Formats: sequence, structure tokens, C-alpha cells
Amino acid sequence: MDLTNSHVGGINRHELPLKNNPLALKTLASLLVASIDQAGIHRDRILGIGIGMPGFIDGMRGENYSFPMQDGTEQQTIVEYLANATGLPVHIDNDSSLIALAEYRFGNARKAANSMVVNIGWGVGLGMILNGSLFRGNNGFAGEFSHIPLFNNNKLCSCGKSGCLETETSLLVLIDKAVKGVHDGKISSLQGNFPTGEIEKDCEIIMGAAAQGDKFCIELIREIGYHIGRGVAILIHLLNPRSVVLSGRGSLAGRLWLAPVQQALNEHCIPRLATHTVVEVSDLGYDAELLGSAALVMENYATP
Repeated sequence: MDLTNSHVGGINRHELPLKNNPLALKTLASLLVASIDQAGIHRDRILGIGIGMPGFIDGMRGENYSFPMQDGTEQQTIVEYLANATGLPVHIDNDSSLIALAEYRFGNARKAANSMVVNIGWGVGLGMILNGSLFRGNNGFAGEFSHIPLFNNNKLCSCGKSGCLETETSLLVLIDKAVKGVHDGKISSLQGNFPTGEIEKDCEIIMGAAAQGDKFCIELIREIGYHIGRGVAILIHLLNPRSVVLSGRGSLAGRLWLAPVQQALNEHCIPRLATHTVVEVSDLGYDAELLGSAALVMENYATP
């Protein structure tokens, strides 16, 4: 991206599994080098590379403790490895933190010094803007919203515990429930080639159907939105934010999130606390994490 936040050379999409993939880091380095070469810009004119990843990330050390991505031969951090491979400064942070940074710099949280940005994706992440700054916590691990234990559902979470918020609210749950509903004969426009087996595409199909008025898909989003709202109620009680922004991939469903989230807040929040908190859906969509990654580079570039 250039300094006007415009994409240079377009967006390249590649699927890169991180779990149990010892070659992930080498693959990522190769993809980055190829994208830089394709853009046709001399490295002297590139300020740096910003990387958003899921997991427990210590941005200061350049480590992802959830997905170390070591190939068995290198003992470098992710940042060191990629910097050596590309010849450029590399900065890394949690994906939800970067989405929050994007919302604070360019999106719905621009005028809110205290804002909670909920990243609705394959998990349910959280970026926190507190007193006008991105709050990362002691080691960069703040915002593990997905793993608030809210349910007695005996469902195993990706973190290894059970009953976490993620087990009832992620977009993977949305897809699973949609597939089961279609299999059980629910009346829906989700027919033909659904599911496609590609989670990105399946998720877009469901949210697109909901936007077109598919009652079954709307109900699925309503149920997940209500549970997200229960988690947001906890955040409001703890942090009293000015705004809550629903961002990430899930923001493609738009205003369909607002009613169920607000219903949960009405039921679970002390009115005096919730009255002045505004719940909004991001306008940045898929671009949020890309913008946040670019903003991360600029913040590090501007810091002496």
C-alpha cells in the first residue's frame, strides 16, 4: 500500500495453513518476495512489511507463541527470518489488534478514545483502544475475547478448554450450523453447490443469502450475534467504552448483527453503563486487517 492507503499491484490471496505446517514460514517468505517483485517497486522505496496473524503474539520480540512456524533449521524469530528473507523491516502483531488499529485510524473508532473492536472471524478476537492508544497488555496478549468461558456446552475450543465464547460464535460455527440445517431439510436458498468446501466462499454465501432475506441464514446470524452481545456486555461492565465496532470478515453481514447484539446488551447490561455505548458495524470489511498492517509499519517508522 502507498501513503494514500491505495493498493499497489493489487491484492494477492493465498491459503497458508499455520497449524502443523513446518514450511509455513518459508512459504510466507517466498510469497512476500514474489509480491514485492510483482509490484515492481525498488526495495529502497518500501518502508516495511506489516504482518497480522492469529495467536499469542509478542510484537516486541517478533514471536507468535501459538504458531512458532519453525522449520527445524532456523532459530530466528518470525520477524528476523522474514526481514532477512526480504531485506526489509518487518513488524508483526495480532490480527485483532491490527483491525482495531485500522478502525481507530481510518474507521468507525476514529473519534472514540475508548473503543472495543470485535473481530468476527474464524474466532472472535478483540482489539482495545483505551485512552487513545492500542492496548496490548503486558506481553501483547490482551484481547483474547474468544476464550471467555460463557457456556456449559461441553464443546471443545481451539484453545483446548471447553465452553469458550468461540464455540458458539465464530464464523466456523456459522458454517457448521448452516451445513447441518441444509442437511436436516431447513428451507433455505443454500442449495446446489453449498457447501463448497472453501470456508471463505461458504461464509460469503451464507452472509450474502442473509442479506437477500434468507430467513434461515438470518436466524443463524441472530443467534451468533446474541451470544457475541453477551460477551460485549462483559466488556462494557469492565471498560465502559464509548463505542463497540463489529469488524473483520463477519462485518460483511452488515446491520444484521446490530439487533441481536443490542438485545443481549438490553438483557445483560446495567442500563446506566450501556446507554452511552454505541454499537456499530465496520465499513472497512476485508480491508481492515490490511489497513491495520500498513498502519503498524507507519507507527514503527514514525517512532524513533
